[in-house]
Amino acid sequence: MSISINDLGKDFQLSIFAAAMERGAGLVAVRELASGKLLYINETGMQMLGTTDYAELEALMQQNNLGDCDATIAAPGNGGREEREWVNKKGEKQWGVYEKLPFKHAMQHYCFFRLSTGIVSGSYYRQQIEKELERFGALFDYASIGILVANRQGLITMINDFALEQFGYKRKELLGHAVEQLLPQRVRDRHVQHRERYNAHPQSRPMGIGLDLYGIRKDGTEFPVEISLSHYQNEEGTFVIAYINNITERKKAEEKIEKLNNELEQMVEERTLQLRKAMEMLEASKEDLTVALGREKELSELKSRFVSMASHEFRTPLSTILSSAFLVKQYDAEEDQAKRSKHIQRIVSSVNLLTDILNDFLSVGKIEEGKIQVRPVNFQVEELVHNVIQEMQGISKDQQIIDYQHSGQPEVVLDPSLLRHIVMNLLGNAIKFTAADGTINVRTHRDEEQFRLMVADNGIGMSEEDQQHLFERFYRGANVSNIQGTGLGLHIVSKYSELMNGSISCESELGVGTTFTVTFPFNNNHTAAE
Repeated sequence: MSISINDLGKDFQLSIFAAAMERGAGLVAVRELASGKLLYINETGMQMLGTTDYAELEALMQQNNLGDCDATIAAPGNGGREEREWVNKKGEKQWGVYEKLPFKHAMQHYCFFRLSTGIVSGSYYRQQIEKELERFGALFDYASIGILVANRQGLITMINDFALEQFGYKRKELLGHAVEQLLPQRVRDRHVQHRERYNAHPQSRPMGIGLDLYGIRKDGTEFPVEISLSHYQNEEGTFVIAYINNITERKKAEEKIEKLNNELEQMVEERTLQLRKAMEMLEASKEDLTVALGREKELSELKSRFVSMASHEFRTPLSTILSSAFLVKQYDAEEDQAKRSKHIQRIVSSVNLLTDILNDFLSVGKIEEGKIQVRPVNFQVEELVHNVIQEMQGISKDQQIIDYQHSGQPEVVLDPSLLRHIVMNLLGNAIKFTAADGTINVRTHRDEEQFRLMVADNGIGMSEEDQQHLFERFYRGANVSNIQGTGLGLHIVSKYSELMNGSISCESELGVGTTFTVTFPFNNNHTAAE
């Protein structure tokens, strides 16, 4: 009795092999790997593919990627079995188990492969899809955040249990209804417009940045929410996913923290007062006390100078507001409208001046505390300077001419807010210190190496001694004591320039005029853009 096929004769082995291949279930074939030529295919295989034509059979093999063995398939543990889809000559799609095995004969490489039938659909892949759907269902239904999906018309198509619990609805009460049902009545119309704009340009982002958002429950009570938006698209259309987080507890915590901060500030003030009293009583540590007193003196001088400057600068606009307000009240006749308008404009100008002074004080405080953040972006510098000049026309003198020209590349990478402040300050000084019939030249230039801003006037100019202290806090030239100013503007300009890695220089001559030049190296701009 033979227990191995090798014990049989070769002819008998071939007969057994031929019978198995011809009568076996499914397609059985052999291709030569070097040429891709189809050497053999059984009758069942031709029936499955729907043709007996050799050329059509080879084309179908190529189309279905059958018989593409490589050496790795025969490696131990790799196998060559997979469930896959294939098409016959009529284009009908079928599913089957595909197996392939490379072998070598007479120094030539071949691929033996077979394709079984009888699989209605891709059960393996179907199982994988079902598993993924189960995972998705678990994530969607058991997430600890509200999730809803709405179509392009704003109708709710899906909503998870957490969101239903948040809003107090049952699922059937929301599916197919507009998302605006979950919003307070006062914002529903605006939300429709916001939704349409989002559909036009969908992107993943937080909703209502900087705004307090609220949802409304079924019982009419409102609660603060935080919402993030995402989107996806399939054959059914475009859908928006909203992730809704009830932040009621966070709001309470924030209020509690704010209250604690206020209490802490009060405690700090009280402890500071106690510390000052204790320091006065310390006679043993005289040297430390002297140092502390010196620092206190410096701070006191700075505060005194600040108070003196503020009271001096506020006096004129406040007096103007008071007197103009009194006169407006006196001009109550209809023919006095022109006089009333004149004094109202004086009040507006004085208020604007007060605002500018306060802004200077606040800017210096932020600079000293390191709270100024540089946010460089790419923008059109010529447009920015034109806009500033247009705004400054309101404070320019009657016959003054502001001549602006730009050369070189149109775009720079800087912080537009800081650059705008620099231009406004330099241009404001030029207007202030130039005669009513004078000319102010503004030039900007952008080349491969740097960006340069120049503001030149033919005003009163300044001495060399004043130029040495020009950018110090509260410093004002000897020849401008009768002109409104805080002495902070150029200090702020120099600090803003340094924050953007730039530098400022000044050329001035008494009675001739002054030119300020601010330069920003190109390498700094390029680095900021990256």
